[in-house]
Amino acid sequence: MTAERSLEIITEQIERSRRTITENSSIALISWGTCVFVFALLIAYLWKCHGGPAWNALWAVMWLVGCLAERLITKRKEPVPVTFVGKTIGHVWATFGIFMGAIGIIFGLAGSGLLPVTFTISGDPLNAHLYVNLTSIISLCFGIASTITGFILKNRIVQVCGFIAGLGGFFCALQYPWSEQLYVMAAVAVIGLIIPGLVIYFQKQK
Repeated sequence: MTAERSLEIITEQIERSRRTITENSSIALISWGTCVFVFALLIAYLWKCHGGPAWNALWAVMWLVGCLAERLITKRKEPVPVTFVGKTIGHVWATFGIFMGAIGIIFGLAGSGLLPVTFTISGDPLNAHLYVNLTSIISLCFGIASTITGFILKNRIVQVCGFIAGLGGFFCALQYPWSEQLYVMAAVAVIGLIIPGLVIYFQKQK
C-alpha cells in the first residue's frame, strides 16, 4: 500500500467518524441544553423567591441528571467506535467542565462574586476588590468549547451557534444583576445546544 493510499484511508476514516459523531450528537445536545435551560429557570425562581444564591448548589444536581440522561440515551444506541475525533471532542468538553467546575467550587466556597485582589503601585500595595461575573465567564468558555467542536466536526451550525451563544452570553450577562443572569444562561443553552441539536436531528431525518 502506497503512502498516498494510506493517507486516503485515514482521511476517509476521519470524515466517517465526523459524520457519525455529528449524527449521534443531536439527542445529547438537546438533552443537555434542556437540562441547563430548565435548571437555570428553576434556580432563578428559587433564588428570587425562596432563599437567595444558595440554590446555585442545584447545578450539581443538574450535572448528575444530565449524566444519567446521557447514559440512558447511549445505552439505547449502537456503540460508536472510539476515534481520534471523538477523543478530541471529549477532551475539549472535559477541559471546559473541569475549569468551570473548579471556578464554581471556588466561588461557592467564597460565598460571593467578590474576590480580594492586591494591586501594586510604585511599590505600595493597594487593596481592592475585583468583580468577576461568573455567568459571563461560563458563557464565553462554553462558546469557545462549542465553536472548537464545530470546527472539529466541520459543522457550520455548531460553530455559528457556539460563537453567538458565547459572545452574546458574555456581554448580556454583564447587563443584568445576580439571579437575572440565569435567564441569560437559559438563552445560551437554547442557542448553543438545543438549536444546533434540533437542526442536526432534522437533517439526519432527511
